[in-house]
Amino acid sequence: MGNMERDEPLSPAGRLFLQPETNQIINCLIGVEKPIDVDAIKAVINDSVLLKHPRFCSLMVKDSCGREYWRRTEVDVDRHLIVFDKPLSDEYGSISDEDTVNEYAADLSVSSPLSTDKPLWEIHLLMAHRCIVFRLHHALGDGISLMSMLLSCCRRADDPMQQPTAGGLGTSSTPRRRLGLWTLMKVVWYTLVYVLEFMLRALWLKDKKTVLSGGAGVELWPRKLATARFRLDDMKTVKKAIANATINDVLFGVLSCGVSRYLDIRSPKALGEGLQLTGAAMVNLRPQAGLQDISKLMNNDSGTRWGNKFGMMLLPIYYHKGDSDPIQFLRSAKSMIDKKKLSLEAPCSYKIGDFVMSFFGAKLASILNYRILCNTTFTISNVIGPREDITIGGNPATYIRASSTSLPHAITMHMVSYGERADMQVLVAKDLIPDPQVLVKCFEDALLEMKDAAEAATKT
Repeated sequence: MGNMERDEPLSPAGRLFLQPETNQIINCLIGVEKPIDVDAIKAVINDSVLLKHPRFCSLMVKDSCGREYWRRTEVDVDRHLIVFDKPLSDEYGSISDEDTVNEYAADLSVSSPLSTDKPLWEIHLLMAHRCIVFRLHHALGDGISLMSMLLSCCRRADDPMQQPTAGGLGTSSTPRRRLGLWTLMKVVWYTLVYVLEFMLRALWLKDKKTVLSGGAGVELWPRKLATARFRLDDMKTVKKAIANATINDVLFGVLSCGVSRYLDIRSPKALGEGLQLTGAAMVNLRPQAGLQDISKLMNNDSGTRWGNKFGMMLLPIYYHKGDSDPIQFLRSAKSMIDKKKLSLEAPCSYKIGDFVMSFFGAKLASILNYRILCNTTFTISNVIGPREDITIGGNPATYIRASSTSLPHAITMHMVSYGERADMQVLVAKDLIPDPQVLVKCFEDALLEMKDAAEAATKT
């Protein structure tokens, strides 16, 4: 009885991420410049707010009815810290450090659940490859919460007493604005259209099959992982080509252009111009955009709460033949995203999910969510990382990258910015997309093509 008084029920979203169809673990990779000091990493974890947060100090337990609860426990950091002293090249062959780490992360995405006899997080230290892998179950929180927590363990390289800068960047779906009658009519119309499509996707509406399509059961297939590297300065140059464009507009323009180029290379037959491929994107619903102040996240009385506070948006990209104007992809992306931002699709999807979870249970909610993923083509997320260079345990970080456990999609993409660069991890089902390096090159080339076109347009 005493345990039950202390136990805290999981949130509806937390329960969703524990269902077999939607079980999700986030893998965050931090590369470091110098050899990893294990004792320094232990000291960082022991002194961090991570061990003060109840989610990271609780077991996930079930009662006699199968309902999940958080139960506080003592944390043994040594059980969560997994050290690999030897190179992983013995397992993956003679490939570069980056490819080895990506192969390791790809294997984690399909074959390594977290043990439930300890809190649902781990830290893997790949000593020979100078990489720290944080494995965090999605039931603990969403990308914004977990990235904010992770960065609370780091310090600014130029001022070791200060934590990395949080907030002020990124996208919130609920900007405050005064609406005229015409704008209000558009909000209502777009919301009705997009929410209807959202519900139809959970039933039967699906994308046309292409070489990028996944489907039911694909989450169990072996994975490959490749990294697309972008310079934020290049993305800023491109967004200047269209008035009021954003980095997210540029990202979707790059995706649309890059996917079109890849389909031109790999499709066995000609595709119809304007073919739609739909992505599932998670949108932060907190009032503040981007990274959050960790002290506010841990304060239940603040308007910014810890947990999974996001909605889903369905964001389409469109195929166009190889000779298309690169800037046209940006125009199409901006037009689409402007309509999506004007709608209430993301808050409505959150409310619909919460309603189904509360009245029909996690099983039905996970099945409907799974069907949406089976009926769309890709997953995309974009998390704004620190603006300045950071250190962890006094060791300068060279990159921050994120991926997750596999989904029914044959392709999932997660972009994280760090300083003046952004890396996008492209995780694919390798039996369907055997050459993710080619796809990644298409994305990188797409940004450069758009940059050249933007610069040419500026000069004229």
